Amino acid sequence: MLKSDVRDPALLPRLLLSLIAVALLWPGLQLSELDPGVLLQAENRQQIASFTRAFWPPAHDPEFLALLYQSTLQTLAVATAGMALALLLAVPASLMASRALSLRAASRGGRAGLWSRLLRMPVRGLLIFLRSVPEIVWALLFVRAVGLGPTAGVLAIAITYSGMLGKVYAEIFESVDQRPAHALLQAGSGRLTAFFYGILPTAGAEVVSYTVYRWECAVRASVVMGFVGAGGLGQQIDLSMRMFAGAEVASMLLAFLVLVFLADQLSRFLRGRLA
Repeated sequence: MLKSDVRDPALLPRLLLSLIAVALLWPGLQLSELDPGVLLQAENRQQIASFTRAFWPPAHDPEFLALLYQSTLQTLAVATAGMALALLLAVPASLMASRALSLRAASRGGRAGLWSRLLRMPVRGLLIFLRSVPEIVWALLFVRAVGLGPTAGVLAIAITYSGMLGKVYAEIFESVDQRPAHALLQAGSGRLTAFFYGILPTAGAEVVSYTVYRWECAVRASVVMGFVGAGGLGQQIDLSMRMFAGAEVASMLLAFLVLVFLADQLSRFLRGRLA
């Protein structure tokens, strides 16, 4: 009686892919100079333990809590204002970069013409440029231009996130069912009418979900940009860490955790209302 072959037929391809992944990952680990053993050295363990012990209990005196409240509000203001400015550029840019509202695509069953693609290329190139430079770099440039403070953070978020939002919005508009919009365009309606009645009802939930997620990322980015002088929680964390005030850092990290949790709950609520 012949024994049945129980070997996995995909074993060899998986093994080859694993070996290729390791071969590609190993040079990166070497270039990054990653050495987890450094954390196990006695001196480093002592430094980490002493720094961690300073985090408890978190600072809670009234004067510091008032400062924490102001810094938290400033962080939210930077993220929200930056996102609002980003939306002003991202929404029209995404409509110009998307094929969803192309009259030629509507008449050809989804295939856009050469001229339409050429006209969209500059807009797509602009979105690539805006999102290619990290917001921390823009913040450094704007700190030099407008000085220390939250203005630099707002402008940095507005520029970087307009490119991110514009790209993803355009892809969302193209991924949904475009037949209702094309039918409206063929019936003689304007592009905005076709967008609001043919595309937005289907893409609205995904657009809102991604926008809230990006606002959450903007909150985190505004904290990071505070380390270069853009105000908010990041600047206060930087000052507290320089003074080795671990209790103050712990309180600010807890405040930041609450902000991210509230952003996640807001996203769930909006998705539920739009579903």
